[in-house]
Amino acid sequence: MFPKFLIAFLGILVALSFPTTAKAETVVEKAARTGIITMGGRSDVIPYSYINDKKELVGYSLDVASLIEQEVSLYLGKPVEVQFQTINELSEVIPKTANGEIDLACNTQFTWQREMFVDYSMPYSLSGIRLLIKKGSLTGTPESLVGKRIAVLPNSLGESTLKSFQPKAVLVTVAGIDQGIADLVSGKVDAIAGDSVVLAGNIQRVSETDYQLVPSAPYVRYAVGCMMPENNSTFRNLVNLAIAKMLQGYVIGETKYTDMVNKWLGPFGILEIPTEIIKDYFQTVLLNYEQIPIPDSSTTKR
Repeated sequence: MFPKFLIAFLGILVALSFPTTAKAETVVEKAARTGIITMGGRSDVIPYSYINDKKELVGYSLDVASLIEQEVSLYLGKPVEVQFQTINELSEVIPKTANGEIDLACNTQFTWQREMFVDYSMPYSLSGIRLLIKKGSLTGTPESLVGKRIAVLPNSLGESTLKSFQPKAVLVTVAGIDQGIADLVSGKVDAIAGDSVVLAGNIQRVSETDYQLVPSAPYVRYAVGCMMPENNSTFRNLVNLAIAKMLQGYVIGETKYTDMVNKWLGPFGILEIPTEIIKDYFQTVLLNYEQIPIPDSSTTKR
């Protein structure tokens, strides 16, 4: 009989003689090989990603994705393209991101539960859950919602928030923001629960004066950023660098970034948020990281 230590040694040799499971390809490695970064999400969420009157896919998150595209291209030294695919169900977006079917999903709400399965970028927007109503019809307090029909997207943060905030509200599942707004306008529902920024952006297709968001402070506040598959530190760093450059560029007044952000969020954009409020939020985000060194003007002219 062979000594036990010899049997163990032979076992190790046998194990080493077979190839180990191949290491999963990272997002950056795949981008280097294919020239493509896949981005998934809804295409009906103004101002983040939506189809405009010219049938073009546009939005704040698409502009952020373009900055990410540029940053990855610079890192790899070759052109990389972000390709968008419409995924209407949030319940599909998270698993598709987690298992690497898509590389990027932006305009997504940060939650600690989701962070267990995907990685998040630094945020580029701040929002919260509120109700869109016909002016003066509801206050948004718990007692005002008893028995009221509230439109929600399935498996959304709006749905879970309303369930816990007022269990006696009647939640009506809708396929998308457009259907929710149509039901609100027609009187089929009393309110829509959802992301404040998205609700404010989408209602402008119908009316800017007949509807309002309640309550004054959101039920839940959260950061909005991009999700990525876990264990992709280089890609996450590049995504964060692209977003940080935009935030800092806006704070210091770089035209490239102020024009980009303001057309969606700013005082003359879709949401009409005052510039100083945007600056204050961006500065707060940047304080959690590090300021990007600004090149000396004398060196940039060489």
